[in-house]
Amino acid sequence: MSGVIRAIFGYCFLVLVVRTVGRRPGKQITPFEFLLVFFMGGVTLTSMVGDDRSVTNALCQITSVAFMHSLIAWLKPRFPFIGKIIDGTPLLLLGRGEWHAETMRRMRITQDDVMAMARDQGLERLDQIDYAVLERNGEISIVPVSQ
Repeated sequence: MSGVIRAIFGYCFLVLVVRTVGRRPGKQITPFEFLLVFFMGGVTLTSMVGDDRSVTNALCQITSVAFMHSLIAWLKPRFPFIGKIIDGTPLLLLGRGEWHAETMRRMRITQDDVMAMARDQGLERLDQIDYAVLERNGEISIVPVSQ
């Protein structure tokens, strides 16, 4: 029964922490935010089934992770290089009809991936695309050729 109570308490505390840390606009979470969720889940799980089942220890660990996340989020707009390290930078995949093959190879993205995103926007041919950019959140943005 104490495990159930710990799980309920841990869940409620995680909801509070996630609401406090905040959210970002956009369709997808960044790898930085995914890391936060993944790490907090691991800490919570360890507090329920690990050797140290102390609720206090779990709360301290979760609070520490949330604090680090908030601190880094606070630092990113003040020191842009931190944002580049944590979230990366947008990468050009296609520019004015020329594929950037080395970037695509490093990011494991194919021309078919880019063209699939273009078709989602109603663009069916390469000559209709001015730029394709891999955004920091992992989405591919397509900029059509201006008419």
